[in-house]
Amino acid sequence: MATKRDYYDVLGVSKTASEAEIKSAYRKLALEWHPDRNKSPEAEGRFKEINEAYQVLSDAKKKASYDQFGHAAFEQGGPAGGNPFAGGFRTGGQGPFTYYYSNVGGNQNPFGDFGGFSDPFEIFEQFFGGQNPFGRQRGPAKPHYSLKIPFLTAVKGGTESVTIDGQTHAIKIPAGADTGTHLRFKDFDITFEVEEDPRFRREGADIYIDHPLPFTLAILGGETTVPTLDGSLKLKIRPGTAPGTMVRLSSKGAPQLQSFSGRAKGDFYIRLQIQFPDHLSHRQKELLEEFQRS
Repeated sequence: MATKRDYYDVLGVSKTASEAEIKSAYRKLALEWHPDRNKSPEAEGRFKEINEAYQVLSDAKKKASYDQFGHAAFEQGGPAGGNPFAGGFRTGGQGPFTYYYSNVGGNQNPFGDFGGFSDPFEIFEQFFGGQNPFGRQRGPAKPHYSLKIPFLTAVKGGTESVTIDGQTHAIKIPAGADTGTHLRFKDFDITFEVEEDPRFRREGADIYIDHPLPFTLAILGGETTVPTLDGSLKLKIRPGTAPGTMVRLSSKGAPQLQSFSGRAKGDFYIRLQIQFPDHLSHRQKELLEEFQRS
């Protein structure tokens, strides 16, 4: 039996690589070795190897098992309990959006409503060549459009109206969509481009905000109001809060599209930025000097 290459070597990343670095490396290699784009004899084998490595390293639990036991973690009877790709669910994906699907009770979708689409693979297919992960044959290439969507619509989901060839279409946007998310329709394909938000910054499913805080509030403590994806939040500030303090709101970020296992949502991070006045009045200087002397 051929020896499997180390998954980190396959993707060309270190063991300390972040989730974003792993995804970026995967996308680059998948584009390079996709059989639709690379006609070399080894392309199919390399592409499968790259996907297998990403399936493990992009999943926190599988990655932890791999870091501890190596490939033995996923062998039958291995310490992690067997092959990570075995079981009753079919797995698919030729991009960073991995999905698990099984027919339960006939053709019923076990995961509920996919925003009006009957096939979850149609929602999360990436732009690598338009192949269905289960080999369904495609017809001739269809027109491909790019659609800009607001940041909050991408995170929360919604509907955008577009006019194509004189006809208006209502495009259902799945919650957690991101730049590069690809939807396939009968007559055309659409890829989303998410607009930037002046307040929020997104990294995968995690959301970040820099929140200004007066230096007096940081010193004395108190309460401040922070905008979040779900509205305003009153946040208690401890006395002596240091600049750059990060507050984490677990599972308050964007919904996860890349997998139906693991976290349902990312996290929301608040970074407190201490603000200092540009100018002080004479009395304010006196008070600060008095404070310094004391």
